[in-house]
Amino acid sequence: MTTALITGATAGIGAAFARRLAADGRSLVLVARDAERLAATAAELTKKYGIEAEVLPADLATEAGITALEARLRDGDRPVDILINNAGFGNKGAFLTVPLEQELDMLKVHVEAILRTTTAALPGMRERGFGAIVNVASVAAFLPRGTYGASKAWVVSFTQGVARDLGGTGVRLMALAPGFTRTEFHQRAGMGTSNVPAWGWLSAERVVDEALRDLARGRSLSIPGKRYKAAVAIARLLPSGKLGGVSAKAARTYE
Repeated sequence: MTTALITGATAGIGAAFARRLAADGRSLVLVARDAERLAATAAELTKKYGIEAEVLPADLATEAGITALEARLRDGDRPVDILINNAGFGNKGAFLTVPLEQELDMLKVHVEAILRTTTAALPGMRERGFGAIVNVASVAAFLPRGTYGASKAWVVSFTQGVARDLGGTGVRLMALAPGFTRTEFHQRAGMGTSNVPAWGWLSAERVVDEALRDLARGRSLSIPGKRYKAAVAIARLLPSGKLGGVSAKAARTYE
C-alpha cells in the first residue's frame, strides 16, 4: 500500500485528491493549517474508505511549517510515495496594492515550500525506484500577471525541468495547471467571480481525474479541460505584450 501526502488537503483540489486517493486504498498524510478541520477530514476519510489518515498541521508560509513537512518526507521508516503540493492562495489587487509581506508569503508557499518539499521527497523515491510528485500550478502560469502568475510559472518550469533530470529513475513529476475551479480559493482571497461564465468552471473532481490520468501517462504537464488546453496553446503563440494587455483587462474585470 502506498502513502500519499497532500498539502492544502482540507478543501478544494487538495480535498478532492484526498478523497480520490483514499478511494484507491492509499494511506494519507493530510497537511493544512487548521488542525481541527484536518482531524475532521481524516476521521471522515478513515470511516468512509477504511484507510489510515495521518494529520500534520503546518503553515507553509512559515519556516516551522516547511521544516516539519521536510522532516516527515525524509522519514525513511514511513515513506511517502506520492507528494501532492497543492497548498496555495491568491491576493486580491494589482501590484503595489498588496502588502509586500503578503507577496513574500505567496513566494514562500508557492516557490520555497515546493522547492524544499520536492528536494526532501526525491532521494527516498529515487532510491526505491518509485514515486510521484504533483506540483499544482495554474493556467495563470502562462499569462504575465503579477506575483501569482509568476510564482505559478516557476512551478511549471521547475517541475518540468526536474522531471527531465529524473528520467529513467522510476520517479515521475508533473505540474498541474487548472483553470477556474470551484473551490474556496476565490472566496478566501475576497475575489468576485460573477463575471466568469459557467463554461469556464471546472469541478475539483474533474481536475483530479484528469491530473491522475496524465500522471499515469507520464506527462510532465497537465492542463485539465479542452478549453483550457486550447487557451494555453494560444497563449504560447501570442506575443507577451498582447497577453499582458488581455491579462490585465481580465484581472480588472475579475477583481
